[in-house]
Formats: sequence, C-alpha cells, structure tokens
Amino acid sequence: MKDENQSLHSMQAEVDTYIQQFKTGYFSPLSQMARLTEEVGELAREINHYYGEKPKKTDEQPKTVSEELGDVLFVTMIMANSLDIDLTEAFQKNMEKFNQRDKYRFERKDGQRHD
Repeated sequence: MKDENQSLHSMQAEVDTYIQQFKTGYFSPLSQMARLTEEVGELAREINHYYGEKPKKTDEQPKTVSEELGDVLFVTMIMANSLDIDLTEAFQKNMEKFNQRDKYRFERKDGQRHD
C-alpha cells in the first residue's frame, strides 16, 4: 500500500520510473496535450453523470470522478516530467500568486476586506 502522504515530487518520480520501462518513452507535448484533453473530457462526462442532468446509459461501465481525476493527475505528471517541470515548484508559485492576487477576491470567513 502506498503512503497516503506521498509528495508530489515522489509521485512524479514514480511516474517517470513507470514511463522509462517502455521503449517509446514520453510522447511529444502535442500528443500529451491531446491525451490530457481526452482525460479532462472523461472527467467532465463523469461530473455530468453524477451532478448533471445526463444519467449514464444502462450499458455503460461504472467509473468515478475520483478515478477520472486520477487519470488527469497522471497525464499531467507525464507532461510535466517530459517538459522538465517540477510540479511542486509550479504549485508553490501558483499558490503564492493566488494568495496575493486573489486574497480578497471572495468574501472571507475572517471578515477581512481589501479597502
């Protein structure tokens, strides 16, 4: 059983180990983008089935939103690895940006406002 608190860095390393066992290796960024788009579409379909107005067909295999999010995460890691992007670093920069730019964008629970 995997560590529930596995770091993003170790997950990227695990994905790289998985990909390196194949002669093909990483696909081109454009192919990866197509795959990511496909996976996001499958996620959207599941969201629509669970939370939208479109129920699954009776002959469709059951999948979960969690499973589809996992696929999106996996393909995102493949793309990041192939482009030599550290997702932990990218995440930290993103959070810094959101914490500065959007600090007061939405009503806060602590009642603070930007004046």
